[in-house]
Amino acid sequence: QVQLVESGGGLVQPGGSLRLSCTASGHTLSSFNMAWFRQVPGKEREFVASLRRSNGNKYYGDSVKGRFTVSRDNGKNTLYLHMSGLYLEDTAVYYCAAGAGNPTALYLRFASTYDSWGQGTQVTVSS
Repeated sequence: QVQLVESGGGLVQPGGSLRLSCTASGHTLSSFNMAWFRQVPGKEREFVASLRRSNGNKYYGDSVKGRFTVSRDNGKNTLYLHMSGLYLEDTAVYYCAAGAGNPTALYLRFASTYDSWGQGTQVTVSS
């Protein structure tokens, strides 16, 4: 497993932007399929975005497509989630996840595909 630490969460107004970071230690982040999920109390963890390790392909949840961008800096061993045009409904705890193997694009959307998770960072969108 790889140790993951998220940062960058906070309070932002609707329509604003925020960048989350996920720094890996113990292993090279580029060796893993990486993903962002989010969760609000009482609801299941929701897929936000993923980045396939083998070819760098990116996938997004329907609710964030066109507004969020996932990227990776191999030199810093860090995964990013650039969020723009934020809605009130984007309020959640955001988690970074890492997994091995070569799952299909469909399975990259499942939380069960990943076996390493960060502690989460709170994003609150409010006026």
